[in-house]
Amino acid sequence: MGGPGDPPEGTPEGGPGGAEDEYRSVVFDESFVRAARLQESSAQERVSDHAPAVRRRPPLHRGLSRQALVLLLLIAVAFATAVVMGIRHPTGVPGARRPVQPLRMTVVPLAPLGKVPGAADVASLYRHSPAAGFEPGADGIPFPAVRATAHFSDSQVTAALTIARTYIVRSSANPDVVTGHQVRGVRALLDGDQLDQFDQSFDHPAADGRHSPTGWVVRLDPSRVELADTGIRDQGTLQAVETDAATLEVTADTVVVYALRPTGAGAGAQVSLFTVRRALTFRFDRDDLRVGQTQLTVSDVEAGPLSCADDATGYFRPLLAGTTARPGAPAGTDPFAPAGTPALCGTLATAGGPKV
Repeated sequence: MGGPGDPPEGTPEGGPGGAEDEYRSVVFDESFVRAARLQESSAQERVSDHAPAVRRRPPLHRGLSRQALVLLLLIAVAFATAVVMGIRHPTGVPGARRPVQPLRMTVVPLAPLGKVPGAADVASLYRHSPAAGFEPGADGIPFPAVRATAHFSDSQVTAALTIARTYIVRSSANPDVVTGHQVRGVRALLDGDQLDQFDQSFDHPAADGRHSPTGWVVRLDPSRVELADTGIRDQGTLQAVETDAATLEVTADTVVVYALRPTGAGAGAQVSLFTVRRALTFRFDRDDLRVGQTQLTVSDVEAGPLSCADDATGYFRPLLAGTTARPGAPAGTDPFAPAGTPALCGTLATAGGPKV
């Protein structure tokens, strides 16, 4: 039976609370209707064309869905990114570094042809030497004209030249380094992958073309000589080139001159000049430029006046005013040692630069 307010036959179909209530939440919008595969023929079509009550609609010719377009766009972006990164990093995985080369070095002592000249006055000694026009420190190593390369900006080239010049000055014109007291400032400029070689060179010096402290820095034996003038003078050139899309290379050719006297001799002692020529090659990748470091890959050093019989691996032991080179050959060379390098020696011209 129905409720008190319901008619005896129950709620009418189609009325409130009837069977249609369960379909009220279903919305047949326009897109739903358009998507239907069957379509009812109109009354006019059934009368005039004897059409069937319903007919199958032709399939809709839709374009790509929004999801498909987004997917295609993401694929295109990923492909373009891979191409660009492959161009910027031709060596392989983006961001991967090439192995850092160990430093290769040669140290050639230059023996005087006669007595080492000297003078009591440092200024007079410089004035009558080939170093008369040299400048102290960084002033003697001017920058070349800076130009951007194919893959490095002018600011990056400038950074490479600055780091290289800083290394040269710290390693050859800093009195604390030259007198063997510290090398921290030089070490801080080296790429981290070269620090083991650098530390081993100072902890265990060896004349093997890899581990000579005098290949990294100019270091004088403090037990034998001292600086008569802390204004160390030099002259040099720098040149930067791009060797590939990931590497800048700076080559430096510098001559550094030191005024020396015997250790503890006092201001009245005769002063002599000691000359070191260094041909250095620095390599930079973008990581080095970002952190202000370098990879020193080649160091060719000539220094004199020295005795060829003295070992110049750990320290230079300059010949001072009035002395001559001791007779004798350079330090012995073992031809059977695969890591060894030939012992070299040259002569120091009295009126010119170093000559081998």
